[in-house]
Amino acid sequence: MENKLFVGSIPWKAREEDLTAVFSEFGTVVSARIITDKFTGKSRGFGFVEMSNDDEAQAAVRGLDGKDFLGRPLAVSVARPMEKRS
Repeated sequence: MENKLFVGSIPWKAREEDLTAVFSEFGTVVSARIITDKFTGKSRGFGFVEMSNDDEAQAAVRGLDGKDFLGRPLAVSVARPMEKRS
C-alpha cells in the first residue's frame, strides 16, 4: 500500500486541519498528523497524511510536491515503512 504520505517542510504555523484541507483536493483524507516534539509540543516540521487509496495518494504527490503551502514549498512523497530500532 502506498497511500500513506510523508510531508516535509511543513510551516510551523500549520495545523493538521490545514493539511487535511489542502490534501482533500486530491481525494479523501483518512488522517493527517503533524509530528510534534514530545517535550515542547512544537511542530517538528514534518508529518504524515493517509489518503483513502493509492491513486489519490499518487495524485497528491504529483500535485503538492514542491508547491507553496502557507509560504513554504512542501516535500511530499510516499512514506517508507518505519525501520526497527536496535
